[in-house]
Amino acid sequence: MDWFGRAKIAFAHSSSPLALRKKDGTSTDLAEVCKASIPACQLNPLLFNGDIQTMWTVFKEHGPPIYYRRRIFDADPASYKGTFTVDFAVPPHDDTDASLPPRTAYFSEEDFAKIGSDDDKPMLIVLHGLSGGSHEIYLRHAIAPLVLNGGNWEVCVVNARGCANSKVTSGVLFNARATWDVRQVVNWARKTFPNRPLFGLGFSLGANILTNYVGEEGAGCPLKAAIAVGNPFDLEMANKALQRTMLGRVYSRVMGTNMKKLITLHKDEISKYTTLDYDKIQSITFLHEFDREVQTKAWGYPTEGAYYRDASSCDSVLAIRIPFLAISALDDPIAVYEAIPFQEFKQNPYTVLLTTSLGGHLSWFEIGGGRWHPRPICNFLNRMVNEIDLDSISPPANGQAPKSSQASGFDPMRRRMRINGSN
Repeated sequence: MDWFGRAKIAFAHSSSPLALRKKDGTSTDLAEVCKASIPACQLNPLLFNGDIQTMWTVFKEHGPPIYYRRRIFDADPASYKGTFTVDFAVPPHDDTDASLPPRTAYFSEEDFAKIGSDDDKPMLIVLHGLSGGSHEIYLRHAIAPLVLNGGNWEVCVVNARGCANSKVTSGVLFNARATWDVRQVVNWARKTFPNRPLFGLGFSLGANILTNYVGEEGAGCPLKAAIAVGNPFDLEMANKALQRTMLGRVYSRVMGTNMKKLITLHKDEISKYTTLDYDKIQSITFLHEFDREVQTKAWGYPTEGAYYRDASSCDSVLAIRIPFLAISALDDPIAVYEAIPFQEFKQNPYTVLLTTSLGGHLSWFEIGGGRWHPRPICNFLNRMVNEIDLDSISPPANGQAPKSSQASGFDPMRRRMRINGSN
């Protein structure tokens, strides 16, 4: 056991990390920037393992008071038909909307029409975890230092379809491979704020989606850097780990129940836009049963195992061509140790994996109730913006990593699922 809550910190990265140029003209590399961004990890010694850390999230605190304005986006291209919502962090306001999460209100048409800007503020695009949203406490803790008390970042959160009190408006739902909405938001932000450097941050399922997105974009990714926190990486392995233990089945039951609640909230829309069996969904207990009854039927996978293998982001790590930091706790009972692709991180010079020996799943509770994970996240983002010459970061020729980074002929982004009319 780690002594008195002091977690061990370790890194996995290429022996030749991505070279970076500082604004002062000196040189560094991605591994050094990441290591300089990571503070000591001193957690609450009473929460001495991953299960206790994770379960402590049941005791809800208020968390930082982040205010949002929401915008409904029409999906583009049309093959991903439907709508999704994006919540933008804004100064405090007095508007209330009982249909939305706390401190969240819709943009007026007039105000959203004026949102475009030619400023060069850094902008962070965030993806939440399974069944969550912009209101999640772990997410608000992470972005609070960037937007409160003089923080100069612009932040928005892409809510998964049907989450955070958003409506389901088509049969195209979300899954662990659902990169289409974040891609649309990134492209929209690139056009709407042409001078802003864009960054990505994902948690848990959102980390898996973000990793897949960055891998799919490869050398053409519009983001300057990205961070994945608590990524399950290998969904099939993580699923088997959940089924293997009593506590794992408890977590799976909780997540399955949360997903059933989402379906219940959208019962009429699910019946209208899909052929899913609502009554059968209500009889499931565990998350893998939900995926068997919903994700396989919605996306045409023969089994939940086929869905997990196709949606996993462990291979996507090899295709990343922007600075990328992953943060994982080795005692995470949901995004389990066995699923972390250590060797893939060692192969790709654009990626660095940070692990802590303690922390649980998106927990990292410190003495007094604070969280550790916002500090490495914000430190890394601020170092990239304030110290690194972002324009000097160039992708390799033809988007390829050095030959030593890839097995010959291996395509890390080979995918089986297709939506009609899309690539």
